[in-house]
Amino acid sequence: SSRPASALVGPVLALDDRKQKLSSTMVFQQMGSQDYLNLALSVGAASISVYMLLKPSSASDEVAPPKAKRSKSEKKAAQKERMAAVETLIMERGRHGTEDFRVHVLAKGGGETVAEVSLWHDIPLVAETSTKHDQVFNFICEIPKCTRKKFEVATKEGATPIKQDTKKGVLREFKKGDIFFNYGCFPRTWENPRKVDDGTGYPGDNDPLDVCEIGLRQIKTGEIRPVKVLGILAMIDDDETDWKIVCIDAEDRWASELHDVDDCERLLPGTLDLIREWFRTYKIPDGKPPNKFAFDEQFLPAAFAHKIIHETHEEWKKLVHAGEEESGGLHLPAKSKLACQTVERDTKIVRNLSETNLAGLH
Repeated sequence: SSRPASALVGPVLALDDRKQKLSSTMVFQQMGSQDYLNLALSVGAASISVYMLLKPSSASDEVAPPKAKRSKSEKKAAQKERMAAVETLIMERGRHGTEDFRVHVLAKGGGETVAEVSLWHDIPLVAETSTKHDQVFNFICEIPKCTRKKFEVATKEGATPIKQDTKKGVLREFKKGDIFFNYGCFPRTWENPRKVDDGTGYPGDNDPLDVCEIGLRQIKTGEIRPVKVLGILAMIDDDETDWKIVCIDAEDRWASELHDVDDCERLLPGTLDLIREWFRTYKIPDGKPPNKFAFDEQFLPAAFAHKIIHETHEEWKKLVHAGEEESGGLHLPAKSKLACQTVERDTKIVRNLSETNLAGLH
């Protein structure tokens, strides 16, 4: 779940001591006997509540039985439960409509203190709710559906928050109008600008993998949702490969009925065509030509999408291993991040998913 971090901040009250004493004296002078009685009862009740909360445990308190030794599977299940309990909090800094505005995400849970996380590097690629037969990924929403401000993960800033993109000092919006799907990216992926894709003939665009979520609900900027991958579109933008994953929120009404792009065509006819036309024409109001697409403009199946997810995840790992000296200004975590348990889990799952699905394509 997500909620603004401002909701955690209490009001700060600053009063001059002398004014406070004078004000308190005036209030007590105006109180009658019934007021004194009510005040005394309130103070007494509050005192009892505080005592019950803070009192030390007595010898007569029930002693919990010693914990039985847990099996390896039980430990894994407990760890998964702790991870699922981690709560993400959206924190906004700066003023809306300015270049200083940022959306940060804090993590809280599992007995840990609140800490800011990098949306690009710290959020696992594979969602904790994944199962062996139903793999879902963590989608980071940058631009909510039915909006037009062009928000994106700031890959060159510390903690990689979300900011509104600028061009020549002007905040960017889609001149074409509001986007009709939730738009964002997958964490721990990277489209390498120094590697030419065999299928498209063009290098990557130096960003995380783009994602289009077609569910019914509007997802907030900075919100992280588990999604089910349905397919992928290969857009060519300024002579760069710019993959567009198509997915649906795992809790959406349609999620149980959509498994691939063929299901989208059958149950939600026209949706994929509209996505393609959006990306083809959205830069025309800026005076640019229409975008082009590889693979005869076709949406490729989920199996091919899993292959691209695996490849871009491996490129992200290579980028982190090379370090910031080779990153071209991108903000990267320490190399030790690659030994993180969730990174190892991401790698194992996307590799197995890619190999299994590609075997079925041949």
